[in-house]
Amino acid sequence: MKLEAAVGDDPRDILRALKAAIHGPGPALGVGLVGESPDDVPAGTAVVVTTSGSTGVPKSVVLGRDALISSALATADRIGEGAWLLALPATYVAGIQVLVRSIVAGRDPAVISGSFSPQAFAAAALMMASSEGGVRTPTFTSLVPAQLQRLLDAAIDDHAVAAALGSFERILIGGQALPTALRERAEAAGVRIVRTYGSTETSGGCVYDGRPLRGVAMRIRDGEVQLSGPVLASGYLGEPDRTRAVFATDPDGTRWYRTGDAGIIEDGALRVQGRIDNVIVSGGVNISLDRVEHAVRSVAGLQDAVVVGVPDDRWGEASVIVVPRGEALRRSEADQLARAREVVATEVGRHARPARLVLVDEIAELPSGKPDREAIRRAVLALH
Repeated sequence: MKLEAAVGDDPRDILRALKAAIHGPGPALGVGLVGESPDDVPAGTAVVVTTSGSTGVPKSVVLGRDALISSALATADRIGEGAWLLALPATYVAGIQVLVRSIVAGRDPAVISGSFSPQAFAAAALMMASSEGGVRTPTFTSLVPAQLQRLLDAAIDDHAVAAALGSFERILIGGQALPTALRERAEAAGVRIVRTYGSTETSGGCVYDGRPLRGVAMRIRDGEVQLSGPVLASGYLGEPDRTRAVFATDPDGTRWYRTGDAGIIEDGALRVQGRIDNVIVSGGVNISLDRVEHAVRSVAGLQDAVVVGVPDDRWGEASVIVVPRGEALRRSEADQLARAREVVATEVGRHARPARLVLVDEIAELPSGKPDREAIRRAVLALH
């Protein structure tokens, strides 16, 4: 099957290409591809999404039309059918799924004009009002927590934003952990939210409020969350070894996606407890703390720094630079942080810039002599 890379990120162009890939002869759509893309992809492929992944290193996830459609139908089964507003980039799997759900429902999605803002969100949402046979058509959208926070902040003084938030039958919230305080604030404002969990490899969110969607199964193996079902990706484009390592197959033929997340299942509900590897999710983007630390240590005076992730009310998680107090910083702490952020932005990306620089008496170590990252993280939280 032919693969055609998306030109730009215009949602309408991506929507047209997705329609052709899902209901027509294709070609498959390539989104965010890095480097030279292959001419062919596996039969049945609808879209190939290049993502930062759980390691912060780009990888191209192959999503079949059956997986995308299964995800869309399972979402409708859980929360209902209606019209969707695209408030996320159409190049992310959550944005792609808004388009797919619209295609499956036979409706064109509403699209925010220009970049996201509370006012643009309200204008698009309030124009969606419609009815069929005298019955109001339910509306839905998908957001990341940082967007929800912006909207709730704006809704305090902007009645249109408040009305827009309250107009949705359900608002899916995913991409990163939803802080408890933000969830409670949304619920108090009458916003009907659903916490979603999943990844590009599962065609987007496939566990809603801790419960798997229809056809999805979940289990914990060696502390790791694993997921199965018709929503799973075919694998990674051109990387058979990585595909075999991440998508495990049981003797009975059941295929499981190894998420790399730690978690537990209590009374049938999943509770995710963070990453098994050294990665945080900040603003919906996976960031390798190892890569950030490597960049930070290239800055004079920060060669012994340790970078850890901590909860962040706005972005879900953020990285913090921890430096022994005895280290002689070449500049003030503020200037040193600014220099480190500049280097990280260049080497890793602006989204990965550390939020703070913290001085500690000493860096906690494991018996092996390596930094005790969990102890360091607890120390930073105690200071905060």
